[in-house]
Amino acid sequence: MMHSPHARRWLAPLLLVLIGMTPPLAGHAAERAKPGAAKQAAQAPAGAQSEQFVDGIAAVVNKQVITLHQVDVQAQLARAQMQHQNIPVPPDDVLRKQVLQRMITQELERQEAERAGIHVSDEQVQHAVQTIAQRNGVSVDKMRQDIEKTGTDWSTYLGTLKDEISLDMLRQRAVDSTIHISEGEIDAFLRSHGDQLGAPTQPAPAPSAAPAAAANGPLGLAQILVAVPEGASQAQEAELRKKAESLLAQVRGGKDFAGVAAASSDGPEALDGGNLGVRPVQGWPDLFINATRDLGPGQISGVLRSGNGFHILKVLSRGGSGAAQAPSGPPTLHGQASAPAHSQGPMIITQTHARHILIKTSKVMTDEQARERLLQLRQRILNGESFAELAKRNSEDASAPQGGDLGWLSPGETVPAFERVMNTLQPNQVSEPVHTQFGWHLIQVLGRREKDVGEEYKRMQARKALFERRVEPAFEDWLGQLRGRAYIDNRLDPSTSSSTH
Repeated sequence: MMHSPHARRWLAPLLLVLIGMTPPLAGHAAERAKPGAAKQAAQAPAGAQSEQFVDGIAAVVNKQVITLHQVDVQAQLARAQMQHQNIPVPPDDVLRKQVLQRMITQELERQEAERAGIHVSDEQVQHAVQTIAQRNGVSVDKMRQDIEKTGTDWSTYLGTLKDEISLDMLRQRAVDSTIHISEGEIDAFLRSHGDQLGAPTQPAPAPSAAPAAAANGPLGLAQILVAVPEGASQAQEAELRKKAESLLAQVRGGKDFAGVAAASSDGPEALDGGNLGVRPVQGWPDLFINATRDLGPGQISGVLRSGNGFHILKVLSRGGSGAAQAPSGPPTLHGQASAPAHSQGPMIITQTHARHILIKTSKVMTDEQARERLLQLRQRILNGESFAELAKRNSEDASAPQGGDLGWLSPGETVPAFERVMNTLQPNQVSEPVHTQFGWHLIQVLGRREKDVGEEYKRMQARKALFERRVEPAFEDWLGQLRGRAYIDNRLDPSTSSSTH
């Protein structure tokens, strides 16, 4: 519900703009815009409108059309971004196909968010803008000027940001809620990895150090994925394995890994050169950990088989050494920094005991209606009615049977918008309605305490690591189901089309 386990690589983090970036990167601010949002028309390369595409349609996703022109606009933006990141740009026809696949996925997610009744308020967008400006150390006005200097229209940027918030909310609702980690699983994880979670921060190893010296530090990976469709025959799987082995031979033969990933990977991060980002070692799937255990920065694994298909991994960094640890480009609203490693000894934090009432928005419950309903409940509480009883009867959160009680909360355990307001409340004070991606809340603080959470911290880190291992496969499964239910007519790559209704 309220808990925000960790920033996720698959979440397609909110697309922000780096202040002071060079003009070619500016187009990245519109990459995630839904079809038709781009306002600057790019000239289509010669030959783009071939005879088989005389209607100008690149794809149909359910009832939504993606035009060739829209694909060319996004391909131009992707090309500029890749050049900025020094990723070899594939041939125009290959780039268009990769870009179109990404646009199809984004359109499916947008439609699903609309069906789910997810609504992003102007208040949320403005708060996101303020957060971005603050993290870049500039005013909102200065950030707007810098964005517009790059040729990106401010309203287009805000629309893109709004779409990103909506998709983030959708993914949290659709995927996070399906991942359940038991206390027994945490116990088992701590038995095998607890010493690593509790270890003090270590300095980065010298360049000549053996890979094992940084075996427990942060690990940055990139991948080339050859997806295997569900229900593929043995012959199809064998053919796809050959493709993966051919790609492996190319990168081991000297071809640029990022360039091969951009041209040939089926992963959502393909146009980032396959960069999966950086995680603590324990946060990667066991398959990836075992395959890269003895590899140093720059080294490449063999072909691995998972439930999604065939993977080829490259170690980008290990324990602070190696290449850049994250794709260059805009930062994320979720933030980049992870919690520092906890050394042995006390770890004192302030915990807050809180409860809340949640009203979710939907097609039949608007933001204004939800807010008004909570204002009425707040007045009843101030008039003497029981918060707990009103929560039991009105809250739409899983905590409702407990009177909305969330227990003792540590910093970072709830989403930022909730935590910010909670931290301003005095004991027994009831907040005004608070908007988060989950809906609208009334919050009441029941008390605060100082606590040594050294052991709890280790359990929280273990839970995060287990979550990281499961969330990406869960997201891929959800996305596969979404595609399986959809009508997709991909006219640039008919082999990826589907028609289930």
